This record gives sequence, structure tokens and C-alpha cells, in this order.
Amino acid sequence: MIRDYKDNPIMQSLCREYRANNQIEPEMYKRYRVKRGLRNADGTGVMAGLTRICNVHGYLIDDGEKIPDEGRLTYRGYDINDIVNGCIRENRFGFEEVVWLLLFGRLPTRDQLDSFGRLLYENRELPEYFVEDMIMKAPSRNIMNKLGRAVLALYSYDDNPDDPSLENNMRQSIQLVAQLPTIMTYAYQTKRRHFDRQSMFLHPMDPNHHTAESILNALRPDRKFTDEEAKLLDLCMMIHAEHGGGNNSTFAVRVLSSSGTDIYSAIAGAIGSLKGPRHGGANHRVMMMMDDLMAHVQNWESDDEVASYLEKVVRREAGDHSGLIYGIGHAVYTLSDPRATILKQKAYALAQGTEMEPKFRLFQRVEKLAPEVFYRTKGDAKIVSANVDFYSGLVYQMLGIPSDLFTPMFAVSRIAGWCAHRMEEMLTGGRIMRPAYRSVVAPAEYVPIDERDAD
Repeated sequence: MIRDYKDNPIMQSLCREYRANNQIEPEMYKRYRVKRGLRNADGTGVMAGLTRICNVHGYLIDDGEKIPDEGRLTYRGYDINDIVNGCIRENRFGFEEVVWLLLFGRLPTRDQLDSFGRLLYENRELPEYFVEDMIMKAPSRNIMNKLGRAVLALYSYDDNPDDPSLENNMRQSIQLVAQLPTIMTYAYQTKRRHFDRQSMFLHPMDPNHHTAESILNALRPDRKFTDEEAKLLDLCMMIHAEHGGGNNSTFAVRVLSSSGTDIYSAIAGAIGSLKGPRHGGANHRVMMMMDDLMAHVQNWESDDEVASYLEKVVRREAGDHSGLIYGIGHAVYTLSDPRATILKQKAYALAQGTEMEPKFRLFQRVEKLAPEVFYRTKGDAKIVSANVDFYSGLVYQMLGIPSDLFTPMFAVSRIAGWCAHRMEEMLTGGRIMRPAYRSVVAPAEYVPIDERDAD
């Protein structure tokens, strides 16, 4: 096994060989009119399909020009704010309702929702010996990695994993929505014991618990949590449940499903996508970035000090040297991300009058200063706002959710949308996705091995 790969002379030589023969100049993409990242020149996404599941609105098009607009998110035509506010007004949990809405296309009646909740509870338990054999015997430091591996392993416990019928996909989807939170909490407890050398808690499930309650029940050593805490986590799950077919992980589901592969392979691919720091992993990176900023900025109330450090981040002189201010900007939203707006309001309510208030104000300050920093440092006048990742980690932190689970919590919420898109693709897609890549290498004549020059 190669361990010291960064300083290993063999690896350095191999990487030099690779770099010498694998460069594609950025101007070539313009020359051949290639839409990098499946993006149009103005940053909008290339139209790749039709869906009835979700709409993400962030701008208007007027005479071919992209006009910034307030963000709107709708599930099956219903505004996310109306769904969230309806559940808050009626003081009830909403994630299960959102799952039903995304899967079936209409709001459930009370009887339908009650029956669906019982069905999810009945499917939360994992197959016999699965926890011992697939989670505890193969722990991972990274819970997203464990989620992907465990979902793939479920294929072996399914008596009919490859049946492409709607009935089978519906059965598998309901089981995955119910089981992914269970996998997450078992994986986390196993990680605590194996890598962190801390106690592992395995609590029995309560049939009266909604999904958010079951997660807190599994994570809290004493199993205690308030109704307010559970409903806040439920709200987070509602707004993370779906975000259109074009986001990277959902598109991965649709690409894989278009090949006719099984649901476990498709969902595992989505989990791998969401793990990336440019996608779902950004919420963890936001908190890492903010911890770094808090350690290096003396006066959190100073616009000048905060902006100065953010400029270093953008110039790759500080932070993780990526040049990114995580949680700021979005592929679709311009003036606002409605999910971030909801979470910001909740974070403010939680932080007000507590020791978390100075931290919340710092988040606000970074959100305010980031567009100016981008303009001064890069000359980029693009309108950007905070996205959902910017405040989600802060809310999770206030709820006592460990940082290891920030991105996995995203996954156990988004599984609802992934499964809805999986079934829509299987039912209406009808064609394997196969985009084109243009070759830009010149023809070469084969040279016998003993006649080749060593560069």
C-alpha cells in the first residue's frame, strides 16, 4: 500500500507524466462551444429533462438576459414556505407529509398520513444481522461513506432487487426512506466506539416517534429531547427533502436509473455525490471555515477585519486554500435561497439571548460581506446570497447534532426526493442518458516499444 504519496518520488514521477499529457486549455471549451458542468454561458443549467416533482426558481429571463429574482422552491406545485408554515401553524411534524407529497404527487389526507407514518415505522428496522455484519464489523470514520456502502449492501438482503416495476420500486423506496436514518445512527454510534473510543448507545425504537424524533432518540444518550427540538429537526428535513432534478446528486440518480440499474446502486451513487464539498458536504465545510475564521479574526464585530480575512480565503491564502467561501452562492438562486431564509430565521430565534448570539451575528456579517469581497478580489459582480448550507450546520450545532452528521442528515432528508426522481425516470425517461465529449487529441502513430523516446 502506498502511504506517503505526497512525498513519494514514484508517485511524483507518475503525476508529472500524467500532467504532461492530460492538459486541456480552458479556451478550448469556448472554441468548441462545450457547456462545462452542463451549464450555459450565463450559468444556467442545460435543459436535460422534464419533471412534475419540484421547481427551483432563482431568476427571470428577459430578452435573453438573466435577471436576478427572489428564490422560490415548490414541491409538486406547493410553495415550501406554505408547507412549512402550515405544519408550524398546526403544530405538527411535516417530513412524512413531504415524503408522501414527493412520492405520490398530492397532499395526503389525515388517514393516509397516519397509515404512511405507521408504514415507515414498520420499515425502520434493518434486516436481521445487518447491523452486526455490515455496520459494526466494517466501521468508517466518514458516515457518508458508511451510508453508501450500507445502501449497496442492502441489495444482498433484497429477495427481488432488480425488478424494475413501479410496485417494486415503490416498495424499495419506502424501505430506503425509513431505513437510511437507522443506518446513519448505527453508523455514528459504531464510529464513536471504534474511532473515538467513546460509549456506544443503541436505544430501542418508539412506534409513536416521527422520523425526526427517532433520530434524536437514537443520538441522545439519555433519549431525552424537547418537542421544539424535534420539530426544528423535522423542519430541516422538510426543506432538505428535494431540490429539483438538476442538482448533482439527484441528477446522478436519474443518470444511473436511466441505465436500468437497481435502486441501491442509484441511491449509493447519489450519496457519493452529496458527500462532495461542492454539494452536500458544503454544510460541514461552512462550519470548518467559520471555526477557522473565528480563530484568526480578533474582533468579530469588525467589518474590516472579517472582510480582510475573507479576502485571504478567496485568494487561497487562508482557510482550506480552495478559494471558496462555503455556503455563499448557488447555481440557480440569486437574490435569496428560500431554504436559507427559513433556517436563518430559526437560527436567530435559537441564538437570541444565548452564548450563540455573537456567533450568529458573525454568520450574518460573512453573508453580508461575501459579495463585496468577491467583487474586490476577483472583479466578480455576480449577485450571490447565502445558500441552505450556510445556516444548516449552525442550526444542527444548536440542536446538538454532531458535525459528523451534518451531511448525513442532508442525505436522510434528500432520500425522499431521490426516490421520487428514481421512479419518475424509470416511468417516463425511456432513454439512457448519453451526453457527448469531443476529443481534442491529435492522431498518433503507434511506435514499437524499443523505439520510443524517454522524455
